[in-house]
Amino acid sequence: RPAAALPLPVSFSSSYAVSRRIEPFYKGGRVQITRDGTFMFCPCGPKLSVIAVETGALHSLQQDDEEDISSFVLSPDDEILVTGSRALLLKQWNWRENKCVRTWKAVHVAPVASMAFDSTSTLLATGGCDSTIKIWDMIKQYCTHNLKGSSGVVHLVEFHPDVSRLQLFSSSIDYKIRIWDLNSSKCVAVLDGHFSAVTSLAFADGNTLISSGRDKICMVWDLKTRTSKRTVPVYESVEAAVLLPEKGDFSQLGVKKPGLHFVTAGSKGILKVWEVATAACVYSQPVPFESKEEASERSLTQCMFVPARNEIVTVSVEHNIVFYDAQTLQLRKQLAGYNDEVLDVKFLGPSDSHIVVATNSPQLKVFELATSHCQILYGHTETILALDVFRKGLMFVSCAKDKSLRVWRMNKDGRVICVAQGLGHAHAVGAVSCSRLKESFIVTSSQDCTIKVWTIPESLTSKAKAALISSPETLHAKVTERGHDKDINSMAVSPNDKLIATGSQDRLAKLWSSSDCSLLGVFTGHKRGIWCVQFSPVDQILATSSADGTLKLWGLRDFSCLKTFEGHDASVLKIIFVSRGTQLLSGGSDGLLKLWTIKTNECVKTLDGHEDKIWGLHSNKQDDMVVTASSDSCITLWKDVTEIEEKEAQAKQEEQIMNPEGSSSLVDSVTVGLPALSPWVHTLGSFMDSAFLFSSAILKESDGRKRLEENIVRLRKDQKEAVLTFVVTWNTNSRNCHEAQAVVETLLKHEAPDSLLQYSGIKSAVESLLPYTERHFQRLSRLLQASMFIDFMWQNMRLADAAQQEDVTL
Repeated sequence: RPAAALPLPVSFSSSYAVSRRIEPFYKGGRVQITRDGTFMFCPCGPKLSVIAVETGALHSLQQDDEEDISSFVLSPDDEILVTGSRALLLKQWNWRENKCVRTWKAVHVAPVASMAFDSTSTLLATGGCDSTIKIWDMIKQYCTHNLKGSSGVVHLVEFHPDVSRLQLFSSSIDYKIRIWDLNSSKCVAVLDGHFSAVTSLAFADGNTLISSGRDKICMVWDLKTRTSKRTVPVYESVEAAVLLPEKGDFSQLGVKKPGLHFVTAGSKGILKVWEVATAACVYSQPVPFESKEEASERSLTQCMFVPARNEIVTVSVEHNIVFYDAQTLQLRKQLAGYNDEVLDVKFLGPSDSHIVVATNSPQLKVFELATSHCQILYGHTETILALDVFRKGLMFVSCAKDKSLRVWRMNKDGRVICVAQGLGHAHAVGAVSCSRLKESFIVTSSQDCTIKVWTIPESLTSKAKAALISSPETLHAKVTERGHDKDINSMAVSPNDKLIATGSQDRLAKLWSSSDCSLLGVFTGHKRGIWCVQFSPVDQILATSSADGTLKLWGLRDFSCLKTFEGHDASVLKIIFVSRGTQLLSGGSDGLLKLWTIKTNECVKTLDGHEDKIWGLHSNKQDDMVVTASSDSCITLWKDVTEIEEKEAQAKQEEQIMNPEGSSSLVDSVTVGLPALSPWVHTLGSFMDSAFLFSSAILKESDGRKRLEENIVRLRKDQKEAVLTFVVTWNTNSRNCHEAQAVVETLLKHEAPDSLLQYSGIKSAVESLLPYTERHFQRLSRLLQASMFIDFMWQNMRLADAAQQEDVTL
């Protein structure tokens, strides 16, 4: 063949590294934003997340006591951050440097429920679950007041903005607003008007206060006379009331006259603008979801005005944080604080600039990777189970427990809309796959054990016609076929669109014709249910993964098993082809990701990036990035770092050649420190493999442990460091873990902790050893339990047999 027609050389991947993680950063509670609007603070269990609003980058302030943060507050000058935990401690942080600068006892006998700084950032008020309020002088560092008289949890404290008044406002479980005079430490007035919990206080000026409550009203108070001036009926449980600035054009929000206006957020999940003078609602935000009913999962829990960004920020009970233009209420940015269990994930967009995520909810989330902006897509009414994206990356399909599928399209501006939906299955739709060549059809499978092929009309794929779509079109299934006897877990369409593969809980994979769903063949061989099926992009091969812990490759012509890959200790839930079809990536229910080279049947890398089942796995079009999604609520982006690691290794090798004294330590660690190994080094050419063979050979001898110990003790420090790097790699595989653990035991026995801490790379080595060691220990514990049970059964059988023989003798 001419040279131009020769295929490009295939380079195998050998390693992936985490390039980014999208993980939970907010699990409920108060959210606060810095005065300049650049950083946002969100409580997340025992951590406080600090998020850069523009990029979504985050870091966390981690408490030593591991207790959940019950309350926190940032001072008005953005300098002092104080957190309170269930351990009844208050901590002051230098949040820019992730450093705790001071810890003191809260003096409360129950956790702190609310906090507030005064406008000078020198006084801090803490409201406790013990019905008391403490005032702290942050400069002199002592408690100045102990205010008693509230009933139940003090869930709201606010200083009067005028410092000269020295007044504190509070509210507790009796629905009253108390005014405390800090000069006399007494409650000087009680504003009684609400019939449910007071949720927010907003000071319009020195003498006007607006309060909101869950009794569906807002009240305007005159602080001179300490009486109610007006009651505004809001007709929904109100969680926050925020004053609009008197300066500024808010005409698009219905503000036509001068005077006080405020925004409310509550149980209906929308913002409303109210005029104080007439108690009238002058603007109501359009409902962003199809169902207009009041639903608790869509309600808003917080609302803030950020003057520096001219934005109104809302927080929902679903942990979504939304930034609106304050003058138009146009959505600017949305961040998802908590994803729950992530069931599927796919790259989206022509250049894979987005990812679409199915979490344990009826809403889809589309993340823009550059900014972390998240679109929430409403449409399905029950949990979404699976996703697939068409080749161009602009259209994708979702299927759900509501027995439906939906087709979505991304516009040029990145906005995603639903363009079609299909109904017809009798049960939850659990698997979906799109045509690969053109956007021509979709295949779905359901718990009703049927396969349906849906034709996509040209009106959806034509850009000009698609722009005119105002409501989702209805799709109709052209073919329905009963596919399996049990749930169908996965399906795939071949690269030429002619074949469909299905994998089921009945342990079978089947091959179908896409035109009429006629059965072409059955793949039998797995011992447990099949979780995933994938066609090779280059060969006539089907890959399957199963709950039996194996991956198999099958020939499409004779349906025979070509290869079996063993190495996972748990169910293999997802597989994809990478490196142009020459390698496989697999994700297991143990949270491990494994990279396999097909030609050699070898697992070349094991990646530990998740704590729970990996449900989602997808690679981008360039084949250099992979995304995984797990039950641990985390989405991880992995970058192929093979080339980078090869360059680093080459640079290190060149450095060793230039500096022979330094390079000899590795050779010494094998040939000098382990003298019996020297004849193997030249034949194997790999120090790590040689060291492993030597260790394995020694341990097989009767006094192997002792001999191995003697050899390791004789090594120099730099040689022990080299051996430790080998051990980290050995320990990732259950077959090699015994040798690795023997070496680790020797090092721990003969090296003091202080000297081990001086080892180069000890921190990363320990971090790598711990998770795998825990897994090996759990596996051995299970084996021990099983062997003890077998031993117990065997002993009982022997006793029964002996008793029977004794009866026969008698």
